[in-house]
Amino acid sequence: MEIRPIKTESDYQATLKEIEGLMSAEAGSPEGDRLDVLVTLIEAYERRHYPVDFPDPVEAIKFRMEQQGLTVDDLVPAIGRRNRVYEILARKRPLTLRMIEGLHEAFGIPAESLLRHGAARGGRKNV
Repeated sequence: MEIRPIKTESDYQATLKEIEGLMSAEAGSPEGDRLDVLVTLIEAYERRHYPVDFPDPVEAIKFRMEQQGLTVDDLVPAIGRRNRVYEILARKRPLTLRMIEGLHEAFGIPAESLLRHGAARGGRKNV
C-alpha cells in the first residue's frame, strides 16, 4: 500500500476522489485499511488548511434558543434579569464567566463557543 502525504490542493482533491471510490470497502480488508489511512490524512490536511472556527457567542445562544424554542425568560436563570439578557443578545454587555457556566450547564452550549469572542467583541477593556 503506497501512501503519500497530502501536501497540495491537487493532492487533496485526488485523495478525496480515491476515498469516494473506496467508500464501499469492507472494514478490515486491504481497501478498508487504505480508506482508514486516507481519511486520517484528509482530516489532518483539513484541520491545517480549513480550520473550523467556533461561532460567535451571541449567535450560539440565539441558535440554541431557536433549536429549543427558548424565550428570553428561559435564559434569565443562566444570565440574570430580563434586561441583562436583552443586553447580551444586543451585544451591549459581555458574557461573564458565571453566565457562560450557566448557559453551558443549562442549555448545553459549548463553553468554548461562549468564551471565543467574549472579550474581543464588546467586552470591557482592562485599564
